[in-house]
Amino acid sequence: MHLLGLYHYWVFAVLLMIGFYAVIAKPNLIKKLIGLSLFQSAVFLLYITMGKVEGGTAPILQAGAENPLYSNPLPQVLILTAIVVGISTMALGLGIVVRIKEEYGSIEEHDIQEIDRQ
Repeated sequence: MHLLGLYHYWVFAVLLMIGFYAVIAKPNLIKKLIGLSLFQSAVFLLYITMGKVEGGTAPILQAGAENPLYSNPLPQVLILTAIVVGISTMALGLGIVVRIKEEYGSIEEHDIQEIDRQ
């Protein structure tokens, strides 16, 4: 029963492996970018769930509070920054895929490699 209580780690592992599979095994460049996005989302989920403190509150000092339990805001701040970086990486990747499509006429990895060999 204890393993089922840690469902967010299972979701993390499944998303990570699906994203990794898409990046490694799919020949389509758009599918690779989607896999990279899934991979990033899994890492975001892991960091956010690790930062959760059961019974913790926002780290705001209050008069009269004795031994309050605070949640650490650093994981959320880091993930917010990582989301912005992930979006810009995705935009850059899509721009490169558009340019590859213009140059080679395909976004399939094996077609591009075949054209480069000639």
